[in-house]
Amino acid sequence: MTEIERLTTGVQGFDELIGGGIPRGFFVAVVGEPGTGKTIFSIHFIAEGIRLGDKNIYVTTEESKESIIRQAAMFGFDFERAIREKKLVIIDALMGYRDDPWSLTDLSVEELVNKIIEAKRFLGYGRARLVIDSMSAFWLDKPAMARKYSYYVKRVLYRWDFTALLTSQYAVTTSLGFGFGIEHVADGIIRFRKSVVRGELKRYVIIEKMRQTEHSLRMYEIEIRDGVGMRVVGPTRYRKEDTVLPASVTARMIVSELQKLLEIPEDVSGSRED
Repeated sequence: MTEIERLTTGVQGFDELIGGGIPRGFFVAVVGEPGTGKTIFSIHFIAEGIRLGDKNIYVTTEESKESIIRQAAMFGFDFERAIREKKLVIIDALMGYRDDPWSLTDLSVEELVNKIIEAKRFLGYGRARLVIDSMSAFWLDKPAMARKYSYYVKRVLYRWDFTALLTSQYAVTTSLGFGFGIEHVADGIIRFRKSVVRGELKRYVIIEKMRQTEHSLRMYEIEIRDGVGMRVVGPTRYRKEDTVLPASVTARMIVSELQKLLEIPEDVSGSRED
């Protein structure tokens, strides 16, 4: 039996949940509502790659390059030094600086993929880690293209020895993401959640899929602390159902969002117009 090479995430207590780490070459969807910890998890993954001597690329679409560097510094990770030492490239897809060679001026998947390949060539041969945070930015105005874009990114970049985290934003109201592009093509799905329990914000993580891996099926509470970062606290006694809206409410929200997506007109009685 061939032994699977796994990449550790650097998050205390997490790798044990997935058999020691993410299998090399996997494209993993990291999904959840805003504020659940997706970016911090991704920063840990890249920081661990820097520590182990991997080639590392971080694409940021919803924050500036400077913001990612500052967040990393809050947890003791020196991304500026890693950039100087050619261990890390941060591709800024938000600010669009024309004088920055690692900035995207056009938010298209084709330019994204080309820039990532350029960065990999710049960093040189070797095992590589990639974060795209987030993929949602590339289909904001055309959500029906989510699956096609996600497949294109995976098909092209898989040849370049990347192990990748692709984050995707979920709606705050329904805790769902429309298009489901990343989930369909991903080798693994790591889902982050949040809930207010007895007046205190709690964050959780659950591994919904990880191919070739006997992973935990339980939901775990996580915490995020300055100077430390993210760590898994332990399994929660709350069920997934305890942290979501009632099914009837969620169903109505989904119908409403789908009507907007498909631009289905609705008359006063709620029936579709022909």
